[in-house]
Amino acid sequence: MHIARAFVAVCALLALVGAADAADRKKLIVATEGAYPPYNLVAPDGTLQGFDVDFAKVLCEKINADCTIVKQDWDGMIPALMAKKFDLIVASMGILPEREEKIDFSIPYYQSPTGLVARKSAGIKAGADGFVDPPTLAGKKVGVQRATAYETFARQKWPKVEVVVYDSSESADLDMTAGRLDARFDDLIVLQKGLLKSDSAADYERVGKIWSEKDFGSKGEGIGIRKGEADLKAAVDKAILEMRADGSYKRINDRYFDFDIYGQ
Repeated sequence: MHIARAFVAVCALLALVGAADAADRKKLIVATEGAYPPYNLVAPDGTLQGFDVDFAKVLCEKINADCTIVKQDWDGMIPALMAKKFDLIVASMGILPEREEKIDFSIPYYQSPTGLVARKSAGIKAGADGFVDPPTLAGKKVGVQRATAYETFARQKWPKVEVVVYDSSESADLDMTAGRLDARFDDLIVLQKGLLKSDSAADYERVGKIWSEKDFGSKGEGIGIRKGEADLKAAVDKAILEMRADGSYKRINDRYFDFDIYGQ
């Protein structure tokens, strides 16, 4: 009987410890876009998947949080975070000065390479510096996602280009394949996994050198956090470094990329 009582007591203690641990876990809502493969997408079964989603799940374990991952349109991402509709943005968002005025960011969790993919018949060429030659872009229709660094860059650097904006990269790709665009300007991985692997890939070519984050004034892709959440930011920063150190980042990375996207 003493053994049975001791067993019951131990079980009760473990239950109390488990309940305390559950009570200590934060409950957070994480937003991603769901329209930016391979970083984030909606799978045929309706679930959110991709690099950002897998990354967010491990991150939440590291910061001892129970997270619900939700889909949010890109245009409303920052306003919705500020309105406390969710707690974190894990959606391949570049750390840009104008965004840092509104929200805080974690340390970068990857570096985004940027490229331009053009229709071969468009006559868009590289210039002497290796990048796309602006005169060959003049009058061309270039598709970008709205409210991104790509839109800002294209409007500032290529004033003679007809910049066509879309609510998502997927929508821009659809117009490119339908023949309504001459080129697409976006994250190179998105273009490689999308247009350059599509049924009409033979009609396209990547033109010129690859742009880095610093070419856009960005520090890299970061996790968006409301201002005033210093403890949460510190926990997220620590978790990113831990994921790099313990191999969990590499395991996620290798599901989607054949190189280390974290960068330098």
